[in-house]
Amino acid sequence: MEEEKVILVDENDQKIGLMPKMEAHEKGLLHRAFSVFVFNSNNELMLQQRALHKYHTPGLWANTCCSHQRDGESSIDAGMRRLSEEMGFTTALKETTTFIYKAPFDNGLTEHELDHILIGKYDGEPNINPDEVADWKWMSLEEVKNDIQVNPDIYTAWFKIIFDKFYQHLVV
Repeated sequence: MEEEKVILVDENDQKIGLMPKMEAHEKGLLHRAFSVFVFNSNNELMLQQRALHKYHTPGLWANTCCSHQRDGESSIDAGMRRLSEEMGFTTALKETTTFIYKAPFDNGLTEHELDHILIGKYDGEPNINPDEVADWKWMSLEEVKNDIQVNPDIYTAWFKIIFDKFYQHLVV
């Protein structure tokens, strides 16, 4: 199987090339990504705990799912694909904003992403893929905000950045 490639972009989200995912993370090059936030009818956010064997941030809590768009794939289509692959369901998504972040990890890899924030609604239970997800839970935004202040080390860097800087874009 061919190694997954990410879409290298400039700061205006214009494609400048493709690169194997691991190489892009080793070099810390800016690439396109997305983060999905799914809320239930009680306005609680579905969080996932990343699988314990992930190559970076294993076992940390994050938004519902996140990944990278494939070449020629829209952010919405990519978000729906990964929701299905990681969480075992799909729902309609809408894009709210984008931002750039850079986060180095202890293992020498760096996430440097132009991240598209996608929002959806869903009231069911996920059927999680154990290769991707260790656990999941619903939390109100206020509970998440308080828990990040008390336990910042149990959350991924991108989730804390999104929650801190783009909170207004998470309201459904």
